[in-house]
Amino acid sequence: MPDVPDTHVDTLLHWMQDRSFVVLTGAGISTSSGIPDYRDSEGVRRGRQPMMFQEFLNAPEARRRYWARAMLGWPRVRAAQPNPAHEAIARLQQRDLISGVITQNVDSLHDQAGSHDVVELHGSLHWVLCLDCRQRTERDIVQLTLVEQNPYLAGVDAVQAPDGDTLLDRAFEERFQVPHCPHCGGERLKPDVVFFGENVAPPTAAKAMQRVEDAQGLLVVGSSLMAFSAFRLCRTIKDQGKPLIAINLGKTRADDLLDLKIEASCEVLLPALAQRLLRA
Repeated sequence: MPDVPDTHVDTLLHWMQDRSFVVLTGAGISTSSGIPDYRDSEGVRRGRQPMMFQEFLNAPEARRRYWARAMLGWPRVRAAQPNPAHEAIARLQQRDLISGVITQNVDSLHDQAGSHDVVELHGSLHWVLCLDCRQRTERDIVQLTLVEQNPYLAGVDAVQAPDGDTLLDRAFEERFQVPHCPHCGGERLKPDVVFFGENVAPPTAAKAMQRVEDAQGLLVVGSSLMAFSAFRLCRTIKDQGKPLIAINLGKTRADDLLDLKIEASCEVLLPALAQRLLRA
């Protein structure tokens, strides 16, 4: 693993040693855990258009397409492990050296690393919500049903895409059996995540905003900040006159707001920062 320049760590220490920052993470923190991101270094979305909320809600064939791809993508998300960046953030939170964690990611890797009370802006793939009865079910339970009802997909190799999706030939979707809710038998099961075109739940948005308002600064890690749910937090921190820092490889929507931007690998830089802060 390459060394991180001492100047990067020194600069972050200057900002963070005497202030309580809240950390906001995006897809870039999880790529080294094997979970692809949505955008390139210029903030441009990769690949095809993602599933939109209204399409999923209104079209049975869209739900069939989603669940066929997700059945193959879930095992890789389930097997993903926190990397040194997640672990460094957890150590800093456990020692009260940061005030909290907000994430745009739906992989729950911060929880697995040991962070607590994480604000998951966009939900978690580890849970499934029934749009009819509003009951939640563990994703692993739904996966067992998917595998049992669709044995013809066993062994099909599909390319992994962001957020548990896969690139699957549409010919595989025609026979796919969509899972029913184990509570009410409804056919509108949805991963408990915020789809494109869907709003963040108001209580979650309010909790994230409160974390930012209570913090003394905001550290963005691995996010282009193209989603407004994250960008608005950056605008709030700047409106309050507090420092805004980003560790990100590439362009962000908030580049003109940043007090400091470090283009470095977060899984290298954050462990080095944590080591120095914990020694201070």
